[in-house]
Amino acid sequence: MTATMNPRYAELLEPSIPFPGPTLTAPRIAGVATAVTGTSYTQQEILDLFEISDPKVRSVFLNSAIERRFLSLPPRDLHGALHSEAQGELLDKHKKLALDMGSRAIRKCLADTGIDLDDVDYLCVTTTTGFLTPGLSALLIRSLGLQPQTSRVDVVGMGCNAGLNALQATAGWATAHPGRVAVMLCVEACSAAYVIDDTMRTAVVNSLFGDGAAAVALVADPSQPPPPVGVRRGFHGPRILGFSSHLITEAIDAMRYDWNDAQGKFSFYLDPQVPYVVGAHAEQVVDRLLAPAGLRRSDIGHWLVHSGGKKVIDAVRINLGLTRHDLRHTTGVLRDYGNLSSGSFLFSYERLLGEDATTPGEYGVLMTMGPGSTIETALVQW
Repeated sequence: MTATMNPRYAELLEPSIPFPGPTLTAPRIAGVATAVTGTSYTQQEILDLFEISDPKVRSVFLNSAIERRFLSLPPRDLHGALHSEAQGELLDKHKKLALDMGSRAIRKCLADTGIDLDDVDYLCVTTTTGFLTPGLSALLIRSLGLQPQTSRVDVVGMGCNAGLNALQATAGWATAHPGRVAVMLCVEACSAAYVIDDTMRTAVVNSLFGDGAAAVALVADPSQPPPPVGVRRGFHGPRILGFSSHLITEAIDAMRYDWNDAQGKFSFYLDPQVPYVVGAHAEQVVDRLLAPAGLRRSDIGHWLVHSGGKKVIDAVRINLGLTRHDLRHTTGVLRDYGNLSSGSFLFSYERLLGEDATTPGEYGVLMTMGPGSTIETALVQW
């Protein structure tokens, strides 16, 4: 591969504004696409299928602000009950679902942007719902038929905030290789990471997550002239201008995987205080993101926040002084898909594009939250 811009998608780009350094070219999001597993279930259907009658558990499911989730449920046993899968079966499921969803998301992302698979020079894949060696990046390069010299990296185990961690690495690669295509994929087979027992801890987790994958293509190219004012030429994705992170060290165990000896598999834990911890730290990380560009929160036209759960979204909204309209895509993704872990914010981004509501010059903030406890943010401009 060479550093020469492919003419099929060169017109999708325009020069960046320097941020934060004077010589860097900010990469542009040239395309996005999402994928899910084959079947969705309402919360009521899940309760019925697993024959859950405990009123407290039912209340957790039915008051989650989630209407449907895409899931790959376990097979039924000889008596017709859903069989609880062993850890080995879950790892196999993770591999199968992740490769299927991931391949479809990448193919659609590139097809919608007019980029060929052969043009991909870098692939970054993030997941938390399973562990593979070789990683998903290698398996996807083979299954998609990408060039064997494609640079790759796997971001494993970082949780719901990982999409922006991976996007920062991908943006850095694109900036260092102008004109070349970098792809980031978030793929989470949450159906392959569960425990079934009678604890409220498990009920909260099992009421929340769904399967999904999201891919973005990035290209940085300083040579393309800007479009005339008011003209939307081709795909007008935003430039990525900067990132800001915050690790809440006093809440480092608030979201974590534990090994469950009794069931012989991993069990995810969410501390009930997570929404309030995240909310209390949201202002400082966002203000730190905006300060180098001389921006205030009121300057931001679009907010794309991780669909972490009803209470998490409310805590972020209140602490940042946002409206429900500001977070309409975040709550809509939660309603229709549940918590999709690392790729949730890209489902919101895809919905924003579907509105055709952005205009050149507008700013947006991307925000994800996850284990660490960590808040990740990115500043973009159309």
